[in-house]
Formats: sequence, structure tokens, C-alpha cells
Amino acid sequence: MTRNLKIALGILAVAVLVGLVSLRGLHRRIQHLAESQTAEEQARREVLAPPISTPTDVKVKARIFWAAGTDKIAPVEVELPLSADPVQRAKQVLHALMTSAPTPGQSTIPADATLLDFYILPDGTAIADFSDALASEMPSGILSEQMMVDSIARTLENNVSSLRRLKILIHGQEMETLAGHVDLTGFFDLNPPVQPAVPPTQGASPSNPPTAAQTGAVKP
Repeated sequence: MTRNLKIALGILAVAVLVGLVSLRGLHRRIQHLAESQTAEEQARREVLAPPISTPTDVKVKARIFWAAGTDKIAPVEVELPLSADPVQRAKQVLHALMTSAPTPGQSTIPADATLLDFYILPDGTAIADFSDALASEMPSGILSEQMMVDSIARTLENNVSSLRRLKILIHGQEMETLAGHVDLTGFFDLNPPVQPAVPPTQGASPSNPPTAAQTGAVKP
């Protein structure tokens, strides 16, 4: 190996080492920036929509549905103080959904979106009224919009058993779509009633003919 080749290889090795060190430092800076941004978003949401507490709060394991990849959601069990009042309980779990995602990538709702109001009709219809940011800051796309709606619906369904369907409003108004795709003019089903099992038909079947006792027949 010639002297010039050795020098070139040495320079290349040093350059690679410097590059690796720089990449590691860059990765740490990006991670720190992401953590700082998450903390800022959390603080902003706490100001815009502070946590709700009631005299009947009891700590329970709630199931909150966050993103689990780019096209689906999955439940995560978290311990939360939840109210016995269905309206307050619904607000509490939605607040957790919006502010407490395990990682920024698991959040399904825009950072500046807030829950303006929530109420329940006598027939079990839940009305959730969100700020404009729910639609205006939502990345347009059928998957992201559907995941967001599903995360709201499934979180309510799994933690407030009295709800039967959900209506989503934007700043008190019914919208045709969320951000161009998911239809908001209708309702989203929650806790569908369990259909009663149909009892087996009484009587004989070709493979199981009736006995003499069942038919009242008398043997000759």
C-alpha cells in the first residue's frame, strides 16, 4: 500500500468519524426540539382547556384511543380520575385524548383544537362541539380524518356506556365534512345495542324426529 493511499484512507476514516459524531449531535438536537415542541403544545392546551375535576371523581383505568401507525388507532389504558356524571366524564376522557398522547406521533387531534362544549340528549346522543382548529388544522386526507373521528368515537364509547351516537359540530355549526372527506352531516354510532339471541325453533328436525312421548303417539 503506497504512502498516498494510506494518507487518503486515514483522511476518509477521520471524515467518517466526524460525520457520525455530527449525525449523533443532530439527532439529539432534533429529539430535544421535538420534546420542547410537545411540552409547549401541552402547556398551550392546558391554558386553552384546563383539566376538569368534579367531587365524584374516582381513579379508574380508562381506554383512550390514539394513533397506532399511519392508518389505525388502538386503545391505551391510562389511570384517570373520572366523574360519575356522564357529561363531565366524557369531557375528561376527551381532554386526555387531546392532551396526553404518549408520543407526538400518536396524537390524532390538531394541537390548537379545543372542546368548546359537550352535552348529551335524552336519547343518548352525544353532541361534541369543537373549535375551528379541528377542521382548519387537520391534514386533509381520508385516513387522517377518519382516524381522528374514530379516536373520538371509540374513546367516548369505551368510557361512557350510556352514549348511543355522536354528533360532531365545529364552532356550534354542522359541517358537511371535516376537512374535505369525512361526512359530518350524520351521526356516528356508539355502544350499539346487543341483539338478543334467537332461541332455537321448537319441534322436530329431519335429523332428529320426535319421540312417541313428544307426539303423544301410542305404540301398537
